[in-house]
Amino acid sequence: MKLTILGCYSATPRALTNPTSQVLEIKGKMFLIDCGEGTQVQLRKQKIKFSRISHIFISHLHGDHFFGLPGLVSTFRLLGREKELHIHGPKGIKEAITLLLKLGDSWTNYPLYFHELTSKETELVYEDEKVTVRTIPLKHRVYTNGFLFSEKLGQRTLNIEAVTKYGIDKSAFNNIKNGKDAEASDGKTIKNEELTFDPPKPKSYAFCSDTIYYEAIVPIIAGVDTLYHESTFLDSEERLCQKTKHTTAKQAATIAKMAQAKQLILGHYSTRYKSLELFREEAITVFPNVELAEDGKVFDL
Repeated sequence: MKLTILGCYSATPRALTNPTSQVLEIKGKMFLIDCGEGTQVQLRKQKIKFSRISHIFISHLHGDHFFGLPGLVSTFRLLGREKELHIHGPKGIKEAITLLLKLGDSWTNYPLYFHELTSKETELVYEDEKVTVRTIPLKHRVYTNGFLFSEKLGQRTLNIEAVTKYGIDKSAFNNIKNGKDAEASDGKTIKNEELTFDPPKPKSYAFCSDTIYYEAIVPIIAGVDTLYHESTFLDSEERLCQKTKHTTAKQAATIAKMAQAKQLILGHYSTRYKSLELFREEAITVFPNVELAEDGKVFDL
């Protein structure tokens, strides 16, 4: 599982920083999460192939989280995309994007599907043979969701030494990795446990931006491997959280601790602060394993 931060600052873009957008690569699948201004340029800088993106998840309809989307949809068209594109986001996102396409007479030449979200309860919004994605209802100034990406349990790993020892034919290897017993060269049935190792433990990633401090999400993300949580303010500006519906670094750390997350990544910083290290310093007073998102930074989760 690999996370690439394309942008992680709040509000307006600056010369060297970008609003929220990130790419999560999980078991060969690539998902774009939020699409603030500058996302296309950041994808280019990180050498991420546009064609690998088939599903985009938008948390809410504030500009710093989706104003890059109309341009990206249009660029896919200019590049001659044929593969379908799925956009998951709040109700209204279809109207917003298709209006611009209509006014510019630039309908896509590829299948474009919108999956509009309205539920205030967690729900499954994507599933394939390897991955599931659930919403994390957040509490912001407009309808907002985070997203929980979870790997499914993979195949068992073949014990080469054991299958060689029992003289098992290669034609049985796939069945063995799928949990079936096998027949040895002498006709004896060998239990699967002797021929395989347990698959790697499935990993999970939770994306939470934007929201006020909201303990209701804890049961949804309990035990998550990596939590990305907005941390717009430091403690000194906590008074602004209620008005803007944002969170401090220390509050984000409290959520990570309550959820028993293994790792916390902070982001969505207000640009009023001179150093990002201030966010880490406050968060580690509550939760020990804290990383800082930065534009262009890659995390191997």
